Amino acid sequence: MFNKMFKTKLSAAVLAAAAAASPVQAEGEYGILMKTLANPFWGAMGQGVEDGAKAADVEYFIQAVESDQAAESQLNVCNTMLERRPVAMITAAINSTNLLPCLKSAQDAGIKIVDLDGNLDPAILDAEGIEITFRIGSDNVLAGAQGAEFMVGQLGADATGPVLVIEGLSGNITGQNRTSGFADKLAELAPGLEIVASLPGDWDRGKAANITNDILTRNPDLVGIFAANDGMALGAVESVFAAGKGGDVVIIGVDGNSDAVTSIQAGRLTASVAQLPYLVGQQAVENVKAVLEGGDVEPQITVPTLVLTKEVMDAGTDPLLESVK
Repeated sequence: MFNKMFKTKLSAAVLAAAAAASPVQAEGEYGILMKTLANPFWGAMGQGVEDGAKAADVEYFIQAVESDQAAESQLNVCNTMLERRPVAMITAAINSTNLLPCLKSAQDAGIKIVDLDGNLDPAILDAEGIEITFRIGSDNVLAGAQGAEFMVGQLGADATGPVLVIEGLSGNITGQNRTSGFADKLAELAPGLEIVASLPGDWDRGKAANITNDILTRNPDLVGIFAANDGMALGAVESVFAAGKGGDVVIIGVDGNSDAVTSIQAGRLTASVAQLPYLVGQQAVENVKAVLEGGDVEPQITVPTLVLTKEVMDAGTDPLLESVK
């Protein structure tokens, strides 16, 4: 179950071609705009969308861009999606500002807007006069705090030593919330654990590996690493093991994607705060349908998180494990 990963049949090239295709009139469709389906996190969310749409008996289409840094390309795809005139647009913006013109046009056209995975800053939306129907995702501040709680549980409240934080893409509210949640909770629970560096890894595994290598060189006694997503955490794992320190450094990621699960089972990555993207995608579709049928939906829908460890997976008793894809 844990190694199952949603395999999209649409390559980045096909997605780009679809975005450039002639507009299609398609009333009743839900438009799903993600970041990149090359990332297993978004792949799992796509699987949740697919299963949710089947269960709800609704039509939908998914588009994405080549990477989670292609902000301009995502805006272009968003504008093209508008030409299909969907009844709702469920969007996972690369940052808080890149989709604003498209979302404003969607609002003017009467299209329901959903903030998928909490990537839009409410203050910026208010300033632009954009109202979303609801936002859905995990509590990213809480996810970061859970990572700190787990690290302190492993090292002890009286532990001392340097800790590295690898942030996400600069300006992305998701990564900011995860890292601030971690830092605040770590300072509260174990003041002897000092964050010696907090650097943007841009969601990139290779960049995270380089950051980790540099910080290990300066701080060979490093005791912990928190990365704002699993891809960067796995980059950190590579550098830690290459330095011969595997098992000596507590390494925690966020997302609970299939690659992280494999690494945890192999005894390399210590843990991941699983965001359960499958549930996010599934429940996003279900709640859009409820809204369109006249129902009431909470403006903020929070999907639970789960700290994934080898022990938790081996036990297999937590019901949330069914949503780990």
